[in-house]
Amino acid sequence: MASIVPFPARFELQEAQRVLNLEAEALKKLSQSLDDSFAKAVKILHDTKGRVVITGMGKSGHVARKIAATLSSTGTPALFVHPAEASHGDLGMISSKDSIVALSVSGETSELSDIIEYARRWSLPLIAVTQHSKSTLAEVATITLQLPNIEEACAIGLAPTTSTTMMMALGDALSTTLMKYQGFSPENFGDLHPGGKLGQRLKRIRDLMHTGNEIPLASQNVSMKEALLVITSKGFGCVGLVDDNDGSLKGIITDGDLRRHMSSNLLDLPASEVMTTDPMAVEGHVLAQEVLALLNQYRRTNLFVIEMKEGKRMPIGIVHIHDFLRANMN
Repeated sequence: MASIVPFPARFELQEAQRVLNLEAEALKKLSQSLDDSFAKAVKILHDTKGRVVITGMGKSGHVARKIAATLSSTGTPALFVHPAEASHGDLGMISSKDSIVALSVSGETSELSDIIEYARRWSLPLIAVTQHSKSTLAEVATITLQLPNIEEACAIGLAPTTSTTMMMALGDALSTTLMKYQGFSPENFGDLHPGGKLGQRLKRIRDLMHTGNEIPLASQNVSMKEALLVITSKGFGCVGLVDDNDGSLKGIITDGDLRRHMSSNLLDLPASEVMTTDPMAVEGHVLAQEVLALLNQYRRTNLFVIEMKEGKRMPIGIVHIHDFLRANMN
């Protein structure tokens, strides 16, 4: 390996800017070069009944892994198959319902030959991503997505840099176009990303709420003695009072209401005289982070979750601030 030659910091910046400008220009040309082949490729992937198999060797293989991961996380089942391992049994990972996307800058990667032959034998759709439309890979492919033939950004023009950047970006374009094609929603995204910050941001309050017999509810016509029994037995520090006829939420009694009405005859009062009417509540589709912000803003510890039916607020759950802590949301 050649010895490291020190050079001014300014040179480092110029070299970095040269690389980034070259790759940015490559992406611009890639965007301008897209044609009907891209739309046809999206249609093939959308219509795939099995999984999308992404394959490539070397640096193209690393990009292929990332594309497979992006597709899978955005609603298109996909997997990476290493071309060399495919020749030693991993072809069995590819089913008759799959489609294949093969990445090769030259289009002549010898390790892809067995996957290409397998696709031909089973009549599997094969999408080629390459710079050379006359290559072996492009000639046998169902659709070819041709990359602009632009020099690599590395100092000696050999290491895959510009080409892999274009491949990665093209994979993102395929993935996000499929998302839009399939109507992939933030809720769908949350279902596939339950862990970490992404999962927390996309949780709905219905994912955290308590339901059924856990909800502290009573008729608005009960006495305070009965209402207090519900408060103490359910453990939320409150009780929701509902209409006897339709079950809609009419009011709530919390410890604050008890303090405001503290008297010797409190237990004899009807709950409807003590309750706060039209209490704050949220629908189940509201993001949990937004509900947590509400609780903090109004210094509340719990909140009823409702479903609107013919203009009436029907209680379907309750959430306590401790539920957010248990879900690692703060």
